[in-house]
Amino acid sequence: MPGLTPALAVVPEPPAAPAASRPEPDAAPAGAEPAPAVGAPGEPAAPPAVEGAPAGAPPADTPEGPVIPERPSRPPLIPAPSRPDTAPAGPGAPALPVYQPLFSDAPGLNWIGPGDNWTRAWTAGNQAEAPAQPGPAAPRSTPAALPAGPQDPADLPPTPRDIELIRSTLAVVEPVADRATAHFYALIFLHHPEVRALFPASMDVQRDRLFRALLTAARNAHDPARLTEYLSALGRGHRKYGTLNGHYGPVGECLVAALARYCGSRWDAATELAWRRVYGLVSRIMIEAAEEAARTSPAWWQAEVVSREMATPDVAVITLRPDQPYPYRAGQYAGVETPWWPRVWRHFSFAGAPRPDGLLTFHVKAVQAGWVSNALVRRAVPGDVLRLGPAAGGMTADRVGDGGLLLVGGGTGIAPITALVEELAGSGAGDRSVQVYYGARRSSELYALAALRALSDRHPWLTVHPVVSDREPLPGGALTGDLPEVVARYAPWHGHDAFLSGPAAMVRRGVASLQRAGVPAARIHHDLVGDLAGG
Repeated sequence: MPGLTPALAVVPEPPAAPAASRPEPDAAPAGAEPAPAVGAPGEPAAPPAVEGAPAGAPPADTPEGPVIPERPSRPPLIPAPSRPDTAPAGPGAPALPVYQPLFSDAPGLNWIGPGDNWTRAWTAGNQAEAPAQPGPAAPRSTPAALPAGPQDPADLPPTPRDIELIRSTLAVVEPVADRATAHFYALIFLHHPEVRALFPASMDVQRDRLFRALLTAARNAHDPARLTEYLSALGRGHRKYGTLNGHYGPVGECLVAALARYCGSRWDAATELAWRRVYGLVSRIMIEAAEEAARTSPAWWQAEVVSREMATPDVAVITLRPDQPYPYRAGQYAGVETPWWPRVWRHFSFAGAPRPDGLLTFHVKAVQAGWVSNALVRRAVPGDVLRLGPAAGGMTADRVGDGGLLLVGGGTGIAPITALVEELAGSGAGDRSVQVYYGARRSSELYALAALRALSDRHPWLTVHPVVSDREPLPGGALTGDLPEVVARYAPWHGHDAFLSGPAAMVRRGVASLQRAGVPAARIHHDLVGDLAGG
C-alpha cells in the first residue's frame, strides 16, 4: 500500500494495459507520464495560447502580470480560493490555517477511504475497514519473539552493523525481487484485505517499484539528513492514498515475513532485528511528517479544469482552479488523480510560478499506454474535477544565489524550467546569467519556444537555446544534436547550478555529461521518480 513500507516511494500503477500495449515505464514528473519530462515525481503561468504563440503554449507575461485565461462560459464548480480562516494553535501560538473541503458529499468524485464502493468491495465481512492499532499480520519468522516492553531491542536506533545487514539482505533478495514483493503484497491483502482498496486494480509495476524504493532507502542510509527529508516527503505525500498510522505495524510484519522467506539461510535473528529497527525508524519519520502536515494542509485538493488547450497534437496545456489555496514553489510537481482511473496517480510539473489568481497549469503529453496522460489530453474538459496531492520535489532555485543557472528542458520537461524562469523574472535575477537549453526531436514540438523568447527579449540575463535532435534546418540559431551532448559541447559550466527536466534517460545522460565537465553533483538538480530526489 502506498506509504506502508520502508521508502515506498512509488505511485500506484494503473490497471494492466491491453495485450497489444505495454504499461508505461517510470515517469519523470514533468508534463507527461511516464517519461516525456521530469521536474517532477509529477507538477501557472501557462494558460491558453496568445497571439503569436503556438496553440496552447504558455503566453508571455505582461507588465501587469501573467496572462489569465478567460473564465468558462458557465460558473465554475469550484470557486476561486480565498484567504483561509485561521484558528489559534494554542495559547500564545500563532494562528494556523483551517482547511475544510468545499465538498462534504460528492458521490461523483473519486473519494478514497472507508465508505466508497471500492473499499466496501474489499471489506465485506470484515469488522473494521482499517486497523486501529499496529498488530501482527503474520507469524514472526523466528520461533522466539523478541522481548517486549520499553527495553525492546527493536526500539533502539539502527547501528552501522544493522545497515550492513539490510544491504546484504537486499542483495540476496534482488534476483527474486518480483516473487518476494508479490509474496509481501499477498500477505498484506490476505491478513488485512481492507487496505486493498487503497491500490489500483493492477499491481504489476507496483511490485517492481517497491523493491527499487527499498534499494533507494538502503543506499542512502548513511546520510540521515537526506534520508529523513526523503521519508518525511513520503509521509506527507502518502496521506493522499488514505494511509493511516495503524497500517504501518501490520505492514512491517508482512515485510519481515516476506524477506525471511526469500532470504533463506541468510536470514537470522540479527538480520530480523536490523529490519525491525530500520522499519521502526522509517515508520516513525513518515508518521510524524504526516501528522505535522495534517495540522496545516489537507491530504489532497480538489481542482476544476478551467481550460485545456492543445499545444501540439499530443501535448495539452491544462489549467486548474483548486478548491483552496495550493502552496508550491516553481520547479516542483504534484500527483494528479483523475475520476476515470481511480487509485492511479501520476506526477506532473507545474508549468509556471505561483500566480495571484491561484490557478495552476500543467503540460501533459499523451504517451502510449499512458492511462492518466491520455485521459487528461483526450478526455478532460472544463468543469471536470481532478484531485491533487501536495507539492513535492527539490528542483527549486535559490532566489538569492549569485551563480549562473543552467536550465535544461526536454519535451514537456520545459514546464518546470519555464516556472523557474518566471519566478526569476518576478523576483529579479540580479547579476545572474540564466542559460536555457530547450530540446525536442523536431522544431514543431518546441511549443513553448515563442513564450521563452518573449521573456528573453525583456530580460537581458536570459538566453534561450532551442535544440533539435533530428538535425533538421531551423532558423533562428537553433542547435542540432541530442540535448545532453549539446549542453556538454558548451562546457565548462563552472559556477553554475544546473537544473535538468525531461525524459529519465535524457536527465541521466545530462547528469553524467555535466559531472564529466566538472560540475559538482551537489550543484546538479533534478527530480526523477524512483530516485531519492524524486520523492
